[in-house]
Amino acid sequence: MRRSMSIVVTTAALVLSGPVLAAERTVRLAVDGMWCAGCSYIVKKTLAGVPGVTAVDVSMAEKAAVVTFDDAETDVAKLTEVTAGVGFPSRVAD
Repeated sequence: MRRSMSIVVTTAALVLSGPVLAAERTVRLAVDGMWCAGCSYIVKKTLAGVPGVTAVDVSMAEKAAVVTFDDAETDVAKLTEVTAGVGFPSRVAD
């Protein structure tokens, strides 16, 4: 009985700690194909629309985007997928 209770308590703690383990992350993406203010606007609005994204700063001159996001809700793969989907392939900048 004691072992069963221990397993239940441990499982509950792990399930409930999921959101606690999430972290805010910031990534810099190199974005290909941006050449005008309209391009950077599209990239910014697209990234800002991803659930979990809390901040986006896009620089057309640097051809880059700095994105802050909750890693429990999205990831870098999703961010690069959505930019590519609107015609601006991206990757993690070096």
